[in-house]
Amino acid sequence: MNRSYLTAVTLAVAALSAGQALAADTDAPKTREQVRAELREAQRTGDIVADGETGQKLNELYPNRFPATATAQGTTREQVRAELREAQRTGDIVADGETGQKLNELYPNRYPATATAQGKTREQVRAELREAQRTGDIVAGGESGQKLNELFPKRYPTNASN
Repeated sequence: MNRSYLTAVTLAVAALSAGQALAADTDAPKTREQVRAELREAQRTGDIVADGETGQKLNELYPNRFPATATAQGTTREQVRAELREAQRTGDIVADGETGQKLNELYPNRYPATATAQGKTREQVRAELREAQRTGDIVAGGESGQKLNELFPKRYPTNASN
């Protein structure tokens, strides 16, 4: 009787703490009914911390008492083999364990060249810089990481007036 009472109290405390943690989500305020539904689901699946020291959940301590969680499908043997063949073909395999260089870096003439994305022209970069200077969309020097238009909003046009 004493052990079952202790277990019931532990579950009740865990349920209350889980309910408060779920209700404390400030990004999207939830209704009382949503919180209760999440609590019921956590109780059903054992997704409630049971041991405060280790942080283990009930479904980790007693996996046979709760439904098994769905696991992501792993890579098949054939997919791994195909990835290996492709890495061998392109030389994307580490050849030197000390430096971490790959075969295609050590012997670039033996492997097909990798496609590189087309960069911006000098004039495009200059145009972007002029626009950023005009709108204050440049990080100010300092530890805050704020942009000039955030520090001095009256000096720069707002997005609505662009």
